[in-house]
Amino acid sequence: MTIGIFVSSVQKELNEERAAIRDYIKTDPLLRIYFDPFLFEYIPAVDREPEELYLSEVDGCSIYLGIFGNEYGPENKKGISPVEREFERATEKSKHRLIFLKGKDDSKRHPKMQKLISRATPHVVRRRFTTIDELKKELFAALVQFLCDNKIISCMPFDESACPGATLKDISDEKVAWFIPVAKKERGFPLNPGTPTEQVLKHLDLLEGSQPTNAAILLFGVKPQKFMPTAEIKCMHYHGTIVAKPIPSHQIFTGTLFDQADQATDFILSKINRIVPPRDSAPVSETKYEIPKEVIQEAVVNAVAHRDYTSAASVQVSVFSDRIEVRNPGHLPPDLTFEDLKIKHSSRPRNHRIALPLYLTHYIEKIGYGTIQMTTGCRDAGLPEPEFAQSGGEFVVILWRDWLTESVLAKFGLNERQNMIIVFLKSHARITNAECQSLTGAARKATSRDLGGLVDAGLLIRVGERRGVYYVLARSNRKDTI
Repeated sequence: MTIGIFVSSVQKELNEERAAIRDYIKTDPLLRIYFDPFLFEYIPAVDREPEELYLSEVDGCSIYLGIFGNEYGPENKKGISPVEREFERATEKSKHRLIFLKGKDDSKRHPKMQKLISRATPHVVRRRFTTIDELKKELFAALVQFLCDNKIISCMPFDESACPGATLKDISDEKVAWFIPVAKKERGFPLNPGTPTEQVLKHLDLLEGSQPTNAAILLFGVKPQKFMPTAEIKCMHYHGTIVAKPIPSHQIFTGTLFDQADQATDFILSKINRIVPPRDSAPVSETKYEIPKEVIQEAVVNAVAHRDYTSAASVQVSVFSDRIEVRNPGHLPPDLTFEDLKIKHSSRPRNHRIALPLYLTHYIEKIGYGTIQMTTGCRDAGLPEPEFAQSGGEFVVILWRDWLTESVLAKFGLNERQNMIIVFLKSHARITNAECQSLTGAARKATSRDLGGLVDAGLLIRVGERRGVYYVLARSNRKDTI
């Protein structure tokens, strides 16, 4: 017996999406076995009132699938559209509800649709999409999760599942031997150096019977990408603030998750500014980076620890002149908000078996606290707090390289020429008065006033004397370091 899905949306606005959903469920090798979609426009004419008919279909389905766009739809005498009435009926009948929001700009939606979304989303699974392919991808994940949650199919977490085709020969004894003393020193790991590889994996719950799990291969595999080709980190460096070709530097890091985290962190550190103390005044270990190394490592390790490894996408790191972006396939749990990530919250690692060894080796400070560590580290360094966002099927962390974000600059009331100077310096090391004149087209005296105002505001630093004077960006919003 198939599971009924009631597809609810404004038909005229989302006709293409409705048809695509129906065809997708009907033809997908897995979904077609378990699900049967209902769309009002595909049933033959019957001698019943439309509202009575569609509400009876809601009653008979197990899943309510709402596709919400900008329009609210035609309203009845009470000012309620069929979409809202269908959602309310599904709620009354305790149906499993899925909502997919088309587009990112909620301000364009009909006011009543905005209210419906606000009322509905705290209590249901909600995902955004921009293309039909994204909608299909998100729907597949949601329906498979429904099958797993209801014990209709066996669905062990990815990291706990046996890696198909893998044996203990695919585990690196050298990697396991490295792990034991490090974990023992950092977190008091109970096993001693020399413990057989199989025993270590059993202790870490990284075996399914005698077969290595996906987590075991990712953490200690001889060649993890043999089994999971997209388990890699793509790193790119751009000189400006936008993605532009040719890419000055582009590297793909593979190997174990420990290897990837180390290599990606080193890549980022090699592209950002640093202060090296004089050789005779302090140890090299006191080298300071414009973004603390611990913050960067947390962002990278969190990406590999929490990413969705069933996705065909990879972790992606982009270094821009004003920020660092770390993207990983996956979503924030529906009961967490981006603001929750900056305060104490319960731990919800997507991959428990991966997170624990990373914790034991001190690659992460405390499971579930990585985002708090990033926020505190940036704040202590005089930088803006990290930004967390969802972009399609990717979770995004943005680390600002300087404190001069658009929202901060807006508070200073800069004129157009001063804004041009700030933008220029975000991708160039310095600027002189003559270069400013060429950039803005202003006379020397006006340029001097512009630069002086930026210095007085604490946005620029004046370096040198007389003809050798040039200006650089202030790299902190803490006055004691400007």
